[in-house]
Amino acid sequence: MTRVLGVDIGGSGVKGAVVDLDTGAMATDRYRITTPQPATPEAVASVIVAITDRFSWEGPIGCGLPTIVRDGVALSAANIDKSWIDTDVVGLIEAATGSTAHVVNDADAAGLAEMRFGVRRGREGVVLLLTFGSGIGSALFESGNLVPNTELGHLEFHGMLAEQYAAARLVEHDGMEMSEWVRRVREYLAHLALLFSPSLIVFGGGISKHFDSFGSAFDLDVEVVPAHFRNNAGIVGAALAADEAMAAAP
Repeated sequence: MTRVLGVDIGGSGVKGAVVDLDTGAMATDRYRITTPQPATPEAVASVIVAITDRFSWEGPIGCGLPTIVRDGVALSAANIDKSWIDTDVVGLIEAATGSTAHVVNDADAAGLAEMRFGVRRGREGVVLLLTFGSGIGSALFESGNLVPNTELGHLEFHGMLAEQYAAARLVEHDGMEMSEWVRRVREYLAHLALLFSPSLIVFGGGISKHFDSFGSAFDLDVEVVPAHFRNNAGIVGAALAADEAMAAAP
């Protein structure tokens, strides 16, 4: 049995669990700690240490981060502290925990989980996963192959960033009416469908647990479905990405 600790760093919470990568199921309960403010690398690293301590974990760690990630280095910082830019995140986590670590964009992690273990595993053509939370994350696949770091929440849309227009935080924290938010999201999905012609859009993030109450509004030419793992996709995918990176290492 292959197990890896998956950690999903978000704008409001840092969540972790040990994942059974033979099945994609979480082998432990999920443990969540509120994201520290400011969410500096050092502050978040201390939270990751607390999560490893919670599970008495000494094995490999996979981490999903809401930034562009290349070769273990963060190259952006949209919903976390700007001090993450150019941070060697792998080195930071390994120094803090003493464990081998791998880091991937958080939405890419969620997409990997859905493509490997979710209800749409094996889906051909273009598949787009979106995570709605503090911002909007995206993962784009073509015939199962990931195009990393797409960051489609940062597209300009109605004169602003798309995530400023349609992130779930507008409903969850800023008091926007659900009906107005759903209307905005539908506009955004229609725009992405025009740009990428996906065969499927997977709707993720914490608000996806309410998908049954609003999903019928997304009456587009492309199928829109809720993420199989809902808000746990980032945890599962981060663990999966770490395992695949270790397997590919020379």
